[in-house]
Amino acid sequence: MWKVAMSEEVGKALQSVVERVNQAAARRTKTLPAVPPRLVAVSKTKPPEMVVEAYRQGQRNFGENYVNELVDKASDPLILDSCPEIKWHFIGHLQKNNVNKLLGVPNLFLVETVDSAKLADKVNSSWQRVRGGGTERLKVMVQLNTSGEQSKHGLPPEETVNTVKHIVSQCSALHFLGLMTIGSYGYDLSLGPNPDFQMLLSRRQEVCDGLKLPLEGVELSMGMSTDFEHAIEVGATNVRVGSVIFGNREYPNSAANTPNPSPAPSPEKTSKKVSEEAAKKMQRLTVSEH
Repeated sequence: MWKVAMSEEVGKALQSVVERVNQAAARRTKTLPAVPPRLVAVSKTKPPEMVVEAYRQGQRNFGENYVNELVDKASDPLILDSCPEIKWHFIGHLQKNNVNKLLGVPNLFLVETVDSAKLADKVNSSWQRVRGGGTERLKVMVQLNTSGEQSKHGLPPEETVNTVKHIVSQCSALHFLGLMTIGSYGYDLSLGPNPDFQMLLSRRQEVCDGLKLPLEGVELSMGMSTDFEHAIEVGATNVRVGSVIFGNREYPNSAANTPNPSPAPSPEKTSKKVSEEAAKKMQRLTVSEH
């Protein structure tokens, strides 16, 4: 049975994040495109009931990192029945052998992690095949590795313009929506603006200049639970927020006990910035099984 405490906590947390998003947008300099930021609620490892509760509170955009989890969640009868206008974002690393599976997801809205021209070609051809004669193009973003970390996926920033040009000119089934980055974790804002976000801003300018695209027509997906307000202030149009809305993520099976372990949790999952008080509240975000 769905616990009342969980419903209340998700609702309050979501409302708080929405208010913070709006306040951060109001602080943006007038020189930035006036594009209202889109909040993507990252629901990985969370049950369908939590997605439904956030949807009931007005949330429409949800993000998942793993193809199999997104397939299962998006096809769940509860979500299909309760969330007809849901918009799914894929925000994890996409391997070519999972493209067909991903593109079969109902209500797939945006693939944020295209990181090569070859992957774009695969997604393009698969979307044409999956959708048949349909005219709707699939929205995609190009993911950049702005921090240069080997542990991060993404396109080398210097290849941005050519890759976007390839998508715009050669991938007729795709609609290029913007650029995305994860960036380094735990950046200290007292040192100044986040350099990963600044890198994404500068690469967008290069894309717009080189391909004659309007600045407001190229979105920026950057910022997560610990830094989404700063990201919005400097120009993010799409932020991906999970634990602040749904509570800390739970991974019941360790890699050692799992035949096909999922990738290790990101530092965001184990962020030490969550206060003890918040952690106690998040413990109430559980589902009792019957």
